[in-house]
Amino acid sequence: MLLSRQIKISGMKRPQLLVSTAFVFLVILLILNPANAEEPGKNMSVVTTVPPITNIVENVGGTYVNVVGIVPNGVDSHTFEPVPADAKTLAAADIIFVNGLDLEMPTIKLAEKVKKFDAPIVHLGNKTLRKEEWQYDFSFPREHGHPNPHLWPNIALTIKYVEIIRDYLVEFDPLHKDAYEANVSVYISKLKQLDEAIFACVKSIPESNRKLVTYHDSFAYFAPRYGMKVIAAIQPASFTEPGPREVIRIIEQIKNEKIPAIFGSEVFPSKIMAQIARESGARFIEELSDDELPAKPSDSFIGMMVNNMTIMSEALGGDPDCAANVDTRNLIH
Repeated sequence: MLLSRQIKISGMKRPQLLVSTAFVFLVILLILNPANAEEPGKNMSVVTTVPPITNIVENVGGTYVNVVGIVPNGVDSHTFEPVPADAKTLAAADIIFVNGLDLEMPTIKLAEKVKKFDAPIVHLGNKTLRKEEWQYDFSFPREHGHPNPHLWPNIALTIKYVEIIRDYLVEFDPLHKDAYEANVSVYISKLKQLDEAIFACVKSIPESNRKLVTYHDSFAYFAPRYGMKVIAAIQPASFTEPGPREVIRIIEQIKNEKIPAIFGSEVFPSKIMAQIARESGARFIEELSDDELPAKPSDSFIGMMVNNMTIMSEALGGDPDCAANVDTRNLIH
């Protein structure tokens, strides 16, 4: 029986043998490299974390990438804990983009356990800044070892995020390289328009008012780029409310600096902010956002930053229409 099988194979025509060999090679390739052997027409699966990064990836990837954000819009990304359903989402990802700089540690730990063998976890913040460029402050003290992770309000750093995302998408899906590069070219143009508008907004604010007091220190990388100064952040590193002595110190500082407005966020509700505003004489503005995207039609990272500059400029004595001409639409509507 074995002899007859050998005779049959040896008598096989050469083209048939080549086809059989090619088929075996293809099967081995699919087994060894499943992420880069997607069937034609199937989009890459990309998982992200915070909404600004999710939106940025959507604009870079366009119609060739299926993007799922783990952290829901309006949820505190610092205290977010992934649920069991997120494990399945992470396990299916071809690429996972996170901010890094210790922002999403529970999600990253879960991703490391369940992800595909060759699916990278891309730490955008760590790839953007050298360690010596990390910022530490009241909310993120150096002694705790966790840097301030909020790079994206600085648009120059956001552009670096965009370029890193593009490079990974092209590496994993070279077939659509031209589309990704075209998206990035348009998107960076929009970001540069936003960047110029932010400079104009800050310039419209009286120099003595270019000071920020926020509940959560989300503007540590924003302020030095655009010529503002973070005077205080109310929320301590424990993500609880500040103690009485700290509240008194902040109230006195606001009075001494003659700060017209302090800024909170709906993501970080705080009764202390209202008290500080009342006792210092400053206005309390609750709508500033660092990672919650606005409603349609401005439901984009760019739209979030335009809203921030409109609110900030008006509250600090500047021009509230300073960013009105910025295009807040996503590339894919």
